[in-house]
Amino acid sequence: MTHQAPLNAMLAALLAFATPLLAAEPDRPVAIAIHAGAGTINRDDLSEQLEAEIRAKLEEAARAGHRVLSNGGTALDAVTTAVTLLEDAPYFNAGRGAVFNAEGQNELDASIMDGATLNAGAVAGVHNVRNPVLLARKVMTDSVHVMLVGSGAEAFAREQGLRFEEDAYFHTERRWEQLMKARAGANETARTGPTPEPWLSTVGAVARDGSGNLAAATSTGGMTNKRWGRVGDVPVIGAGTYADNASCAVSATGHGEFFIRATVARDICARMEYTGVSLQEAADQVVMHKLVDMGGSGGIIAVDPQGEVSLTFNSPGMYRASVNADGEVFVGIYKDE
Repeated sequence: MTHQAPLNAMLAALLAFATPLLAAEPDRPVAIAIHAGAGTINRDDLSEQLEAEIRAKLEEAARAGHRVLSNGGTALDAVTTAVTLLEDAPYFNAGRGAVFNAEGQNELDASIMDGATLNAGAVAGVHNVRNPVLLARKVMTDSVHVMLVGSGAEAFAREQGLRFEEDAYFHTERRWEQLMKARAGANETARTGPTPEPWLSTVGAVARDGSGNLAAATSTGGMTNKRWGRVGDVPVIGAGTYADNASCAVSATGHGEFFIRATVARDICARMEYTGVSLQEAADQVVMHKLVDMGGSGGIIAVDPQGEVSLTFNSPGMYRASVNADGEVFVGIYKDE
């Protein structure tokens, strides 16, 4: 019994020392954010029914991706799931709801990136591929390349057994009317190109999984009435999409020419990595200042290694949704939400 008291005191001291360490141990939160385009979105532009349908689809995509994460899935699987759902919806400029180019075709771009390995895959200018994000992921996992374009990317898609759809699948009346309006109002020269649209549609997702890995994916139909094989920022790794476990994962939506020139996605990650600012500070520096000074409009979604989420845009609105590290669901469209 003479040794029991000192032993109990030692155990108590060890427990007191260990308790704060145990409390500080990370709980490995999961988080996901999605977007479906940014631009001039006024409440009068959407009927009550259409707005309800869009909000429901945004929430469905965010919850589907979060469900993957909650069940132990990877960030790559979560962003792929979410973007595929958005591509299959007729509301957004990606996959089924893509805009038409000047030739009256749907020309699709997509990319995906793994923050754990810095592996990436991208496709540009593809036709009739139902889910371009799945093709971008196949480029990343089943080829030695990062980006494939046009007919070559389509041939690779067929080799990989990906699903194609007829032109009619992608034809929505709203997008066709947009093309007709753009053609009627086209008065720009070949040098200047088309005037930027007030609505800058793209879909994307970013996620942080239970292992602490990050991923980002983005998909788009580009700009209405685009010509000459125009490609925007979406398939350009570092511009429209970037993910690095050392900093953050970013998916962008906006006027692609500006996002390419500013390397928006990579710049946000680099500012975190090299200057030590928070995710929100880095996003604000790039989206609310650098892009604005350049004349660029749009926004980003991002997530950092701690599961913090940023939904940042300099336009009047952005279709967006998230499930944060606390499991809280948010869905928004307008600036004041």
